[in-house]
Amino acid sequence: MSTDYNLITTDGQKIQITTFGEENTNPKNCLIYVHGFKGFKDWGFVPYTAKYFASKNFYVVTFHEVVDSHNFSHNGIGENKTELTELEKFANNTISREISELNEVINATLNGFLGFSSIRKIGLIGHSRGGAVALIAASQRAEISAVATWSAISKFNRYTDRQKEQWKKNGYIEILNTRTNQLMRLNLSLLEDIEKNSNGLLNIQRAVENLNKPLLIAHGMQDLTVPIAEAEDLYNWSNKSLTEFFTLGATGHTFDIKHPFEGSNEKFEQLLNKTYNFFKHNLS
Repeated sequence: MSTDYNLITTDGQKIQITTFGEENTNPKNCLIYVHGFKGFKDWGFVPYTAKYFASKNFYVVTFHEVVDSHNFSHNGIGENKTELTELEKFANNTISREISELNEVINATLNGFLGFSSIRKIGLIGHSRGGAVALIAASQRAEISAVATWSAISKFNRYTDRQKEQWKKNGYIEILNTRTNQLMRLNLSLLEDIEKNSNGLLNIQRAVENLNKPLLIAHGMQDLTVPIAEAEDLYNWSNKSLTEFFTLGATGHTFDIKHPFEGSNEKFEQLLNKTYNFFKHNLS
């Protein structure tokens, strides 16, 4: 069973939240899914993942903005909820905005806005860039009890000096969405956010070192988008007594799941099972 809610953030952005849970249950434990760069709430494995954890008696939250765009409110999804169409919104997005909006969703979960006031523990699942966003939010919030990262990055600054030089000269850079062949702009505000806050809010190493709560780092050994070395960075920074490092051989960044969703596979089911056991143990 899924339910939709509309949330107006403190800066006036409209976010749509979709929750998943079994009918007639009053769950104590909640999982919030945090999508990554070029990701969105209805991408590929996300609804399947939410339904999987709901069947295990977790209350699952995914989110997106209403009307103009959805998910993180500037991630670029419009009324066509399966494709990136709001490219101006996408261009203006920043990492700091994503962290702020995740915190708004966490607050809405805790204050009963989503229909339950009985939520006791929250876990975060973050994929790719969303993994780093989840780690930063969790390091700041005592209400977050555990974090699982899937294919997470260890650095936000992923650009060459030449790219940054052109970015500053033009006020934007363009990237290719290889799935849709769209050229998508990233405005200078993103680079400025990364450079300004690299030693503060956006310091992933510091967030992991200060996390001090259970962490699952899951990564495909053949990830060409985010190399396994970045997962090793996260593990090296972590508290080893609280961290599990789980690798999946012969699979990549999205664990061989495509969009539109065509079905699960053995590797992805292993990932779901590992993540379920992690949260079952650490949110019980």
